Amino acid sequence: MNLSNNKILITGGASGIGLGLTERFIKEGNTVIICGRRESVLKEVAGKHPGVITRACDLSDEKERIALFKWVSDHHSDLDVLVNNAGIQQWMAITDADFFQRAKQEIITNIEAPLHLMSLFANLKSLKTILNVTSGLSFVPLTKVPVYSATKAFFHSFTLSARALLKSKNIEVIELIPPALNTDLGGKGLHDAAPPVSDFIESVFQQLKDGKTEITFGFSESMAKASQDDLKNAFNRMNPA
Repeated sequence: MNLSNNKILITGGASGIGLGLTERFIKEGNTVIICGRRESVLKEVAGKHPGVITRACDLSDEKERIALFKWVSDHHSDLDVLVNNAGIQQWMAITDADFFQRAKQEIITNIEAPLHLMSLFANLKSLKTILNVTSGLSFVPLTKVPVYSATKAFFHSFTLSARALLKSKNIEVIELIPPALNTDLGGKGLHDAAPPVSDFIESVFQQLKDGKTEITFGFSESMAKASQDDLKNAFNRMNPA
């Protein structure tokens, strides 16, 4: 992937990992478009980074995903890169009264939305690269976030297939596999002790420069290389009885 002179769409690009990617891609000399549900947050990022292009969009709504693609096709038909970063994480148990409803929300946002966007944007003639953000929990689940872990395992598997399926269109598929980082994913304060986003972003760009297509960091690096016994031991440490 060329790291400069691209036009890049980052879903969920106004906070957390998405914001870290936005700021670094700008620094590398790219034009960045960010989308998200909260227009006020998008405007705040644009105020700090005047070159950022914003688009309010609820990716859980199929019609809004189609409208996003049409808007890009009409106004930014030179888009090079799609970054599927938007996602939600909910701490819950199967016995919760609202479990199934919340599970559906996660499945729509974490699986349905990025798959739909990939199928749409793969038809954009200018597209060269897709970056999918999965998780270290793709390899070993945290039972406090059972559906989130499962959606990321699905997305990891799908990304492997997409990398092969999109070769014929000369679209490179890269997977970013973060560990828990100090963001508000899942709720404020839950990940305060985790590594900062900046450390992950620095590692991401070094690995991109090295030409890697599966990018790991810390916990996710060790899990990606783990044996079955290592994964079982990690599961037991993360999910004590």
